[in-house]
Amino acid sequence: MAEKTTRGPQDVPSSSPDENEFPFGYPSNICEDAPDQKYLCSNCNNVLKKALQTLCGHRYCSACLSWIVRNNTNAICQKCKEEDSSTLSEGSLLAEERAFGDAAINKEISELKVRCVTLGCSWSGIMKNFEEHQSLCEYALIPCHTGCGHMVMRKKLADHLENGCVNNVTMCQKCKRSLSSSEYQEHSCEGNLCKEQNHVQTEMSPKEKNHSTPLTNKDGCRFSEVGCSFRGSKEKMKDHEKTAVGPHMLLLLQHIKQLQTSLCSAAKAANGFVPQPGLNVNGAGKSISDLQIPAGLELGGDLEEDCFPAPSVSEDESVLQQLVKEKVISELENKLHVFENIVAVLNKEVETSNLEITAFRRQSELDQNIIRGLELKIAELHRCLTQKDTGLSNLHKSLLFSEQASYDGVFLWKITDVGRKLQDSVTGRAVSLYSPAFYTAKYGYKVCLRVYLNGDGTGKGTHVSLFFVVMKGDYDALLPWPFRHKVTFMLLDQNNREHIIDAFRPDLTSASFQRPVNDMNVASGCPLFLPLAKLQSPKYAYVKEDTLFLKCIIETNQ
Repeated sequence: MAEKTTRGPQDVPSSSPDENEFPFGYPSNICEDAPDQKYLCSNCNNVLKKALQTLCGHRYCSACLSWIVRNNTNAICQKCKEEDSSTLSEGSLLAEERAFGDAAINKEISELKVRCVTLGCSWSGIMKNFEEHQSLCEYALIPCHTGCGHMVMRKKLADHLENGCVNNVTMCQKCKRSLSSSEYQEHSCEGNLCKEQNHVQTEMSPKEKNHSTPLTNKDGCRFSEVGCSFRGSKEKMKDHEKTAVGPHMLLLLQHIKQLQTSLCSAAKAANGFVPQPGLNVNGAGKSISDLQIPAGLELGGDLEEDCFPAPSVSEDESVLQQLVKEKVISELENKLHVFENIVAVLNKEVETSNLEITAFRRQSELDQNIIRGLELKIAELHRCLTQKDTGLSNLHKSLLFSEQASYDGVFLWKITDVGRKLQDSVTGRAVSLYSPAFYTAKYGYKVCLRVYLNGDGTGKGTHVSLFFVVMKGDYDALLPWPFRHKVTFMLLDQNNREHIIDAFRPDLTSASFQRPVNDMNVASGCPLFLPLAKLQSPKYAYVKEDTLFLKCIIETNQ
């Protein structure tokens, strides 16, 4: 994609910014700690101002991005070029409408700790207060507003206007000479009377100008005549006037002191009266007000003597102080009225919130009662479900046993997963297995088999042990006891070659064959039924596909 560039990204902008604003980012040397790379603009490499993030993920100052788009056709992100020009995509194209404000980064930057780098200034704070300080810093160099071309430290602007500004001149009404303020105070001619009157008017002109004529420069602060150099839009100007009341009062106080000094100097030039530091201010004002400044004018051969009272220093200062107090009181009253309205609104909102909270609490209590009732029901349902699960399990077992049961004294038991069950028997997890119950007849004896795949008793660890168990049945009362039928065990060779067969007759004196008192009697049978080595030998097919078959035959016809 071709890129047509008219100006480099480091060129200065076509229109100069306000003196108290930074056209692009903030200089990184104002930060107390070196700023992280994510806080730096991809264009000017300064700390981001009004950060915007592009689709490619890089960040620019709002003014930087606007300047790049305005001065370049099909502008491409410089960072994307530097990182890997082969990965440029449509997201690398820069456009203001395709960028969005990065609120998170702006907030982090506003909290960065910064300091004023102006020589002599010791101010430090956070970034969001930095521009406000720059517009009020007493050590900052500002251009003289009279257009003399001098850059003057803000706190020395009044001295410059008084003593050094070539444009701050006063014309003597008698001799028509243009004199600087310092020259005018030393100037002596027949127009002393005119000098004093014109000097006071010259010194008071900023005040009169502020009260009588609007500012011609819409972007300048109304207090620029007394040293404030803030410049900005109407919205910024409103915010500035609200937040800079204190500094403005200090500037006015400096101007008043300069005015008082000028008036005292005028009084000295007129009558040689110099107020001492220890004299009462009111007395000084009275003395100056009593001065009469004679001026002899000879017109048509007659001598006319005109006298003009000199203005009182105390009166002028008190008037200015009264104006300042009235302005401060008016602003405070306005703020108080606003705060009263805010408090009234907040009180209503608090009352509404209290009512809502009360309603929520009542509803919460109702909900809690409902929840407790539901929890009791759930607990009851859990108990019922547990009982039903137990009943269902028993029913399932009964169904399974009934399907596998036989009623003729012959039972074939299929055992699957022999390898796993043998291992469980070795580890003790499941030492023995019980077969499903079967019967010698429809209403005969109820019996089952019990096998120890790893052996039991004398055969433990070497043989498979197989036992016969007499169980408690439903028709035991009708049957003859003890149990006396011959029992035969068979382990089937699944290749039908060599079955393992063992049989025994019940010991009529053993408790194992008496009528059961519990669910089942003690097992009795063959602890050395089959050697384990033979069971696991590949020569035989007792276990095939991890399955073996045991058969039990009860001779009920004897």
